[in-house]
Amino acid sequence: MTTPKKLPPPRVIRVRHLAVLASALLLAQAASAGPVLERVRSSGTLRVCIWPDYYGITYRNPRTEQLVGVDIDLSAELAKGLGVKLQHVESSFAKLIENLHTDRCDVAMHAVGVTAQRQQHLKFSLPYLQSDIYGVTTRSNHVVRRWEDIDRPGVRVAVQAGTFMEPVMAVALKQAQVVVIKPPATREQELEAGRVDVFMTDFPYSRRLLDNADWARLVAPSRPFHTIPYAYAIKPGDEDWLRELDHFVARIKRDGRLEAAARRHGLAEIVVK
Repeated sequence: MTTPKKLPPPRVIRVRHLAVLASALLLAQAASAGPVLERVRSSGTLRVCIWPDYYGITYRNPRTEQLVGVDIDLSAELAKGLGVKLQHVESSFAKLIENLHTDRCDVAMHAVGVTAQRQQHLKFSLPYLQSDIYGVTTRSNHVVRRWEDIDRPGVRVAVQAGTFMEPVMAVALKQAQVVVIKPPATREQELEAGRVDVFMTDFPYSRRLLDNADWARLVAPSRPFHTIPYAYAIKPGDEDWLRELDHFVARIKRDGRLEAAARRHGLAEIVVK
């Protein structure tokens, strides 16, 4: 007579069953990971596009050559949460779409304004900052003294190529002339040389001039002009990667890391709660 096999106690069966379910869940998650997240994890490196001239956001200090800003801090937090190394890739707003579509980087983290034009080519995370448009002129300039002076005949208004101010001001200005500034020229150089009367920028970049240039004067709109949300940008087609970024933004809002980073760099007032 064959001795029947002794069955494990019910508790052992339940533990084994849970272990099998956990393993299956991990495998399912790995299998469902989109191409970018899978590449980041397999390579062990997160490549983040930045614009190193963006004061308070992703700025290379000319004295120390160190990168500083809210998105320098937060990109490090994203890489840390993924358990991978961080690699910053120098980019610009003019090259934003190209660099993402050619996989030079996995995500652009330099306060990218969410515009209808960019949404045709990119996907955006939840917004984390927002800013209106501001004018910067010189203290000695008598042509532009207040916001209402900007859109007048003969006024030359500079915008940085590739920024969201370029299409906005092209539509908004009916009498003034829009001057698009492309590297190696800078808005500051054109303004100081007298070739333009004012240049348009956002809150973070305006802080650079006000903090470092005693000749600069801020021209703020008398009422909200064109407030725009800022988010992280990726190329379309990878919903898993976008979901991961949305979860990251939600976490840093909830646990205070976003507000703490913004406060360190003087941007607390433009945080999206």
